[in-house]
Amino acid sequence: MNISEASESKYRNLIILLSVAIPLLVAILIFFPQSGKLGDFDVSFLPHLNGVLNTATSICLIAGFIFIKRKKESWHRLMMISAFIISGIFLVSYVIYHYQAEPTKFGGEGTIRMLYYFILITHILLAAVVVPFVLFSIYYAISDQRDKHKKIVKWTFPIWVYVAISGVVVYLMISPYY
Repeated sequence: MNISEASESKYRNLIILLSVAIPLLVAILIFFPQSGKLGDFDVSFLPHLNGVLNTATSICLIAGFIFIKRKKESWHRLMMISAFIISGIFLVSYVIYHYQAEPTKFGGEGTIRMLYYFILITHILLAAVVVPFVLFSIYYAISDQRDKHKKIVKWTFPIWVYVAISGVVVYLMISPYY
């Protein structure tokens, strides 16, 4: 696909807007919980679903990496699109949960508490950082800008895998307190 400079600018601006808006929305929900705004809608199952979604994202990312190393581009593409869609579903589920539910407090103490917060903080920071990397990676792949795609995924892949796996670890560590 041949991309004009105007189209490139339009997509870049959209990616930048989403890269600011998504972490901002999540930050607002974390720091200013809105519990109960959806009436009696029970969201207690969503943290468990989110753990499953992060696990599935991790599997798709790792499988996609293996497929591209084996030169199986169509399977790589399927896994990466799947990881993106699953991450999108996760984001919607996460926003709904944090809009509706009271924050869950981690109950561990001592070293495990410090470890939990280290993983949680790095997870949150890198989850915000990875948004533009993922969006640009997908854009460059879809627009067949392979050189740009290859350059950015060297950063995107390890960050996105860390975010997905650390999301599972955070879920497992806090799940006894739901």
